[in-house]
Amino acid sequence: MRLAAAPISWGVCEVPGWGFQMARDRVLDDAVRLGLGEIEAGPPGFLPADARAAREIVSRHGARVIGGFVTVVLHRADQLEAELEALERQAAWLAGLGSEVLVLAAASGRDDYDAPVELSPDEWQTLLAALPRAMAVVRRSGLDTALHPHVGTAIESRAAILRVLRDSDVPLCLDTGHAFVGGADPAQIAREHPGRIRHVHLKDADADLAAAVRERRVAYATAVARGLYRPLGDGDANIAGVLAALRSTGYAGWAVLEQDIALAGPPTEANDPARDIARSRDFARAHG
Repeated sequence: MRLAAAPISWGVCEVPGWGFQMARDRVLDDAVRLGLGEIEAGPPGFLPADARAAREIVSRHGARVIGGFVTVVLHRADQLEAELEALERQAAWLAGLGSEVLVLAAASGRDDYDAPVELSPDEWQTLLAALPRAMAVVRRSGLDTALHPHVGTAIESRAAILRVLRDSDVPLCLDTGHAFVGGADPAQIAREHPGRIRHVHLKDADADLAAAVRERRVAYATAVARGLYRPLGDGDANIAGVLAALRSTGYAGWAVLEQDIALAGPPTEANDPARDIARSRDFARAHG
């Protein structure tokens, strides 16, 4: 298991109004200083749209992009062709950066992650039929696909995750925090479906806030700002159990430290995101 970083751990996010966005140079310098020079690409605009320019910037900091998060609407038949064309462009860009994996989220079509997505039977069939097509598009750029269950997308709940595992062969990005918020047990997924896990996002989560999001008593973005996600070992998602399961099943891919945060303003010494990232790094190294 190899550790990597993600810009969202510094509060860098594509959602409008998410919070203060830290400078790219600060994020890349922090990641390398923390020994996490392998990093995901971040949201649109974090790196230039020109892959060669983006790769040069990352390399100048001593970092390397290993993958990226891409949202695609897969459950609407009338949008699917255009969405797959956009996916192809994103895959080619990530390949140009030297990436290995495209982390795919089955998007709702909205700009936020606050509302649930309830698929009709026809929409489920469209999504399941679209997954192998999406994988083929990504493979043409030489990348692997990892489907990311995520709050506010078509694959959020435990039932949705299990249906994807049962009715498709798409590999998963096991995001421990999102799985936990959605009502699943991430350690159980790691134990029972090791052959389906292509990529891992490691985050811990507070049980009370997770339940509030799951029941839609608190908006997702609000919960993140209140500390929904915690440094590894500080929450209730049994990250030690997840790491033990990954270790016992021989997982050898990337484990991305991805503690989603939202910053109210420029970080100070007291609330520097790098502190929590370092704590999570040390926890992952000790248990994984």
